[in-house]
This record gives sequence, structure tokens and C-alpha cells, in this order.
Amino acid sequence: MRKPKAKPSAPSHWDSPAQLLIWLASCVAVISFLFFYQRGQVLLYGDAIAHINIARRVFDSRTPGLLQLGTVWLPLPHLLMIPFLLFDRMWRDGAGGSMPSLAAYVLGSVGLFRLIRGALGGGPEDPPARAAAWIAALVYAANPNLIYMQATAMGEALYLALFIWAGVYFVESIPGDAKALTRCGLCLAAACLTRYDGWFLAGAMTCAFLAWMLIRRKSSESGWPARAATAKFLLLAAAAPALWLAYNGIVYRNPLEFENGPYSAKAIERRSQAGGNPGHPGVGYPLTATLYFVKAAESNVAVNPWIERLWLLLAALGMIAAALSPHTRSRALPLLFLLVPLPFYALSVAYGGVPIFVPAFWPFTHYNVRYGLQLLPAFAAGLGLVFYFVLRLERWNSRLRGVAVLLLLVLGFTSYASIWRAGPICLEEAQVNMRTRHQLEKQVAAWLEKLPSNVTLLMYVGDHVGALQQAGIPLRRVINEGNHRVWMQPSDPAGLWERALAHPSQYADYVVAFEGDPVWQAVQGQHLGELVEIHVTGQARAVLYRTR
Repeated sequence: MRKPKAKPSAPSHWDSPAQLLIWLASCVAVISFLFFYQRGQVLLYGDAIAHINIARRVFDSRTPGLLQLGTVWLPLPHLLMIPFLLFDRMWRDGAGGSMPSLAAYVLGSVGLFRLIRGALGGGPEDPPARAAAWIAALVYAANPNLIYMQATAMGEALYLALFIWAGVYFVESIPGDAKALTRCGLCLAAACLTRYDGWFLAGAMTCAFLAWMLIRRKSSESGWPARAATAKFLLLAAAAPALWLAYNGIVYRNPLEFENGPYSAKAIERRSQAGGNPGHPGVGYPLTATLYFVKAAESNVAVNPWIERLWLLLAALGMIAAALSPHTRSRALPLLFLLVPLPFYALSVAYGGVPIFVPAFWPFTHYNVRYGLQLLPAFAAGLGLVFYFVLRLERWNSRLRGVAVLLLLVLGFTSYASIWRAGPICLEEAQVNMRTRHQLEKQVAAWLEKLPSNVTLLMYVGDHVGALQQAGIPLRRVINEGNHRVWMQPSDPAGLWERALAHPSQYADYVVAFEGDPVWQAVQGQHLGELVEIHVTGQARAVLYRTR
């Protein structure tokens, strides 16, 4: 008597295709990091330098502690960097800040593969779904701008990984998997501690979850987890924003310090406009703001305007087809979460003081073009979905399907090849905006290296901490604006920072002042001995004083 044939089992989450993708992405991550590291391009972004030094000052400061994490930037990226920045070499050359980004890039790549395969139900019996997952993952992992950003200390790769994995676990929780729902909540909490995009994502997923629960309850359908799992998910999704609001309220006496404080995006925008810079055309106009963000997203996947529009069209077609097709609707509908960055950045530019400038639109410059990478998972998923539906077209013969698939592959290859030829726009953005600043910091660092190794400096580090990093001067030897009790508002007369500003010669051996900063203003009239004055076109002049 024959044994009955076993039913085909669902693919393991970490089967051989996923393992192969992990190895491929790891190789790309390491090789690309070494490529940009050797060219000195890991620390081009001023924000990358700031991230590294925020993490470093948690343990390397005259007043070390978690309060050194500050308020505007969320803490998780900095906390993940700290173990690597314990080594001075990895702090000075920026490698320590790149390590979390490299790991996040690999996780994001395999996460997108798992998301598309899970949304399409791609088991061994569904080769088109597995092929679509491969296409989406490769489009994501091979993007030149992402490959550059994951080699730096910037937070894009980390947030994208958490963004994608929140979607993965949301899809896997649909059949009623309580563990997947909890993991989704954990990913949302981590995303909320990485970028404020995560707050919007958590709100969107929570609303969608509650709406789906309500629909299923009215229709008496089963599938979603029990009340305990639901409560755990909701608590996790809300925990990180609540924690950050409480932290700001307790420490800064203002729960929205990161939103309306002196270092917030809105405050920076006001100072920029007061300095004569024109405001963003999208301020108060969400539609205009959307156009700028979409253009930034297109610029991250192609160079030619017509190819950019083709990417946008294909992504939209893939998403719409997955949402409407009876075969994929039930599990692929959550893929629409990949479009959440669109309304978030439209509202941020229009009402949040977050400017995005692209070379194609007025004022024809680069600023925050990297934010367009937030739509890369949507572009990758959209192309994978188009690939999937082309393979499943029964009305087309195999030759037509083969031609269509070949054209899609040619589109991806030519787009990315043209980006490498012209240079990734995220790399170009850093080079254009930071050239003169790096020149100034390099010259300041050269003078600082000549000072004795045991001296104490007084310096405002908010703008040019890179000079200290290049000179290898530990932050614990520098009295700076972080050395005061932040809960004392608006200033702390008894704090080390304020006391040193009032009497530099009593607390510091040398003073580094940049024209217009708090140290510059404090030392005027103090009759300190000027050692050197440094001028770089486009930057505030720097002066090194000796106090004793």
C-alpha cells in the first residue's frame, strides 16, 4: 500500500535563497564600505560626523552620561554606534559609525525578499512569487545611493531595515500569528527611536490594524490574534513616542523640545530665512512639497527624467495590481505601507520646516535629496510585483513574457549603471554642501594637533566637532555646550559651560572660536592672546586663542 504524498510545506523563513541573499548583501556591504573608506568619503556628511560624536560624548565628555544624547535626533542609532566608538581609531576615521548601517543594509535586503515572498505566498509551488522577491531584493540592494549611504554613519539604512521588517511581521501576523504581531510592534518601537518617520508609520499601522480587527469582528471572521497580543502590539507601537516625549518633558521641561526647541528643524529654518535664504516653495503647499519629495525619490533610482517617470509608473502599476488582484489582495494589501513616506514628507516639508531641494527644481541645488531613499522599498517592491504579474499572464505566450521580463531587467541595469557613471546623488549632495566646511575643519585640526596633548579647550562643538575628531582630541578635554544641566532653563549659571564662557582663562588653556558662535561672543573684550586666524571662503572665520 502506497503512502500518501506529503503536502508541499511553506518555505522556511531562512531557507537557502534567503541565506544566499544574506551572503551577497554582506559582500556588497563590506566591499562598498572599503571602497568609500579608502576614498575618504565615509565622513562627507556633516550629520554623519555629528551622529558619531553624539554617540562618543556619552562616555567621552567632561560630563558623560545618557543626557549627552540630546533631544532633536532620536537615540537608537547613537546607542548602536557606542560599542564601536570605544576604539579611538574607529572614532577618528568614522568606521565605528558605519557598522550599524552595514548590518542594517543586509537585514533590509533580506527583509524585502521575505516581505514580497510572504505577501505573494511564494512557496516552492509558486516560482513567479519567488522570482518577484528576488527582483525586489536585488533592486533594493543594488541601488547605488543606498550602497553609499550604508557605508556612512547616516540613519537611512537602519530606518529602512526597521521599516521593511515591520511590514514583514505585519504580513505574517495576518493569519493570526501572535509572535509575528509582537515582533511587528518591536520593529515599530525601534523605528520610532530611529527617525520621526517611524512615528507616522506606527500611527498608520495601528489605524490599519484596528480597522481590520473591526471589519473581521463584524464579519465574524477569525484570523487576528487574541486580545493579549493585540494589547501588546498597541503598547509597543506607542511606547517609543511616549518615552521620548516623557524624556523631553522631564529633562528639557518641554515635551516637544525636539519639535520647537532652539535646535529643531523649524528653528533652523527660521534662522536660515533670517539670514537671507529663500524659504522652500512647498511651505504651506502640500502638493508642491509632494512634487519635491517624489523628484528626490526618482533621483535616487535613475538619472534620465524619462526613466525616472517610468520607475514611478511601474511602481504604481505593481502596487495597484497587487491591491486589486483577488489572488494577492488579502496578503499583499499591507505592501501599501511602503507608500507611507509620501504623505509624511509632504506634510514635513509643507508644515514641519523640513526642506528638500533637488537640482531639477528651483533653487536648483541639493539638500536632503537622500530623503528620497525612503521610497526605494516601494520602487523595488513595485518592480518585483510587475515582474510577478507579467510571469503569470496566461494570455501571453512565453516569448512575449520573456521579452517583457528582459525589458524590466534592462531598465534596472541601465538605471543603476547611469547613476554609477554620473555619481550617486546622495554622494554628490554631501560633496557639494560640505566642501568648504571640511576645508575649514581640516585647517583647524592641523593647528589643534600642534597643541600639547594635555591641554583643555573651550569650543562650541555644534558646528565643527569634526575638527576635534580629525585632530584626535578626546571630547573630555573640551569644554562645550553639552557641559551644563539642560533642565536649567534658559541657562545654567552654575554649569561648567557657562562658567567657562564667563572666565575662559580660569577653565581652559586654549579657546577655539568661530565667528558668531557663543564662544566668539563670549571672548570679545577678554583680551586673549590670538594665535592664528583661519579664513575659508563660505565659512565663518575661526580663531585660536591662548588664555594663559
